[in-house]
Amino acid sequence: MTRSIVIGAGMVGLATAWHLQERGVDVTVIDRAGVAAGSSWGNAGWLAPAKTIPLADPSVWTYGPRALFDADAALHVPVRVDVSLWSFLARFVAHGTQRAWDTAMAALTPIDKLALESFDELIDGGVDAWTREGPFIVGFGHEKQARGFMRDIAGVIQHGQRVHVERLDDPRALAPQLSGQVGAAYRMDGQRFIEPGPFVHALAAAVEERGADMRVNAAVTDVNRTSMPTVTLATGEKLSADSVVIATGAWMPELARPLGVNVRVQAGRGYSFTVDTDEPAAHPIYLPLQRVACTPYDGRLRIAGTMEFVGPDEPLQARRVQAIVNQVRPFMTGVDLDNRHDEWVGSRPVTPDGLPLVGETRSAGVYVAGGHGMWGIVLGPATGKLLAERIVTGRTDPAIAPFDPLR
Repeated sequence: MTRSIVIGAGMVGLATAWHLQERGVDVTVIDRAGVAAGSSWGNAGWLAPAKTIPLADPSVWTYGPRALFDADAALHVPVRVDVSLWSFLARFVAHGTQRAWDTAMAALTPIDKLALESFDELIDGGVDAWTREGPFIVGFGHEKQARGFMRDIAGVIQHGQRVHVERLDDPRALAPQLSGQVGAAYRMDGQRFIEPGPFVHALAAAVEERGADMRVNAAVTDVNRTSMPTVTLATGEKLSADSVVIATGAWMPELARPLGVNVRVQAGRGYSFTVDTDEPAAHPIYLPLQRVACTPYDGRLRIAGTMEFVGPDEPLQARRVQAIVNQVRPFMTGVDLDNRHDEWVGSRPVTPDGLPLVGETRSAGVYVAGGHGMWGIVLGPATGKLLAERIVTGRTDPAIAPFDPLR
């Protein structure tokens, strides 16, 4: 039996491990902290291919500079001397053109189309978890503010996805948490959501039940190849296998850059918290101008937002949580924003061109899977399936061909 080591116990790493097991591979999963310890835990849990789009678009040229001086802006870049960060930002902004957006969207569309069925495959294969249909309720202060959202939806449809969006006369019938300040609202169908932490833990349980060796609180300090791919743990222990997958999210460069993966991966940190609501939240809510996503979670409403470009291990900034609160307060009612639970920050791996990094490194038998930005949850199962196929058969599915980590 062939053997593989997967470094990273988030959605992407565990989905890769599960699909490797499907193909008869013996798997060891290693994580420096634990299952779903990174951005797989506190995100919004959206399985929304219609919104799985490039992060940089033409609006970044006007919104970005304003955000530097707005303490409540969804985008936060600290004013500091950091050559590496500003180099990334220059490349990121350079992709904020319609042509670059279309190029990236064309590359993302094939895997977007596989996203939902890939979740069904995991659940049908024994993962004890669920996904739920929307609708997603999309709210704006007034009708003109919906133009950017509708333009994005039109672009997604143009590139081959099927998306149904319908104007709502009474959004509070579906989302009573929306206040009278929401003057225009739509419902978006065909999308789903999950509770991400429980789903990833269920996936980990399935992988372990199938015989995987799960090693948590085990840091990997090096990956190299001598006679075969080998990882070195912080304890000095060395483990070898036929293949190694680096799926460590925003920390990927630490292990992957020495292997020729030179595409910049910047931590784009997101924040979330949960709140009690007077009426139960049944459907996800999206406030595009505030860049805030809300999801029913464990009897409460999880509110997630912010893109903060800093280091992946920097501490939670309470000011960023308050910025989300300030942004959403006018548009919500019956929501206890001042009694927050589970305040969280997680580092999402963002690339300048908006495309993931999935494939083999310059070291034969060593692969990376990451760089999905905000879309690691929704694209994780499809990524794991197609990477496992590449590892076992040598065939690169066209859906991941544009994500070559050596580009």
